[in-house]
Amino acid sequence: MPDSQDTLDLALALHAAQRAGEVLMHHWELRSELTITTKRAGDFVSQADTETEACLRDTLLGACPTDGWLGEETGEIAAFGRRWIVDPLDGTTNFLRGIPHWAVSIALEDDGLRRIGVVHDPVKGETFSARIGGGAFLNGAPMRASFNASLSSALFGTGIPFGGMNHIDAHAQDIARLMPLCAGVRRMGAAALDLAYVAAGRLDGFWERNLQPWDIAAGLVLLQEAGATIAALDPDDRPEWSGTVLTATPTLFDEFALVLRRQSGSFA
Repeated sequence: MPDSQDTLDLALALHAAQRAGEVLMHHWELRSELTITTKRAGDFVSQADTETEACLRDTLLGACPTDGWLGEETGEIAAFGRRWIVDPLDGTTNFLRGIPHWAVSIALEDDGLRRIGVVHDPVKGETFSARIGGGAFLNGAPMRASFNASLSSALFGTGIPFGGMNHIDAHAQDIARLMPLCAGVRRMGAAALDLAYVAAGRLDGFWERNLQPWDIAAGLVLLQEAGATIAALDPDDRPEWSGTVLTATPTLFDEFALVLRRQSGSFA
């Protein structure tokens, strides 16, 4: 794909993210009036999610009607080549509880290669963006993964499983092994922002199991362009296949990965 096309696609994704952010901010101010339903234990959806995804779909497919689509709330529209992968509201529980840590996530994939990634946080006025080969940016300024080389001073992010997820015990063992060796672990409730924070150097690394494509697609582009190392807990796997993400600044990745991969059954 020509570089000029990537530039146009990134501009479209940024425009769509801003529009979606406006929809979400409207609902954020009126969130006590939202009707909430439950997909499964601990997994909620409201009209804020569905209306925002409709806005994203209208904007992105309105501009590129032959593209494919994968959205958390509306599913898949198959197409050859290009497809948009979106999460209209990553961190729905935070949003509904009035916790200002949630985001819009938009990625563009072309023939299986993720080319564009945008994570937009309307509450904080922060937009993380990247295109393949073009670098990663926060509100237009270049961003890079941290240069921390000390595990003892490192700060990591994760997503703790909830409800009846079958990997709760494995994740608890991860935390028990890692916590004594580092400066802290944060569970903030929005994987797209966690990945963006690693790309921006705010976190030194992140890991989580069983994420969905819309949770990680944009973040993987940000991480790649910001210079982070990206893998899966299983070294023979890939995050986009399994949804199991292990990422850190290169100066810490090997040591971080060794701690988390030490457990038998870490790949479950």
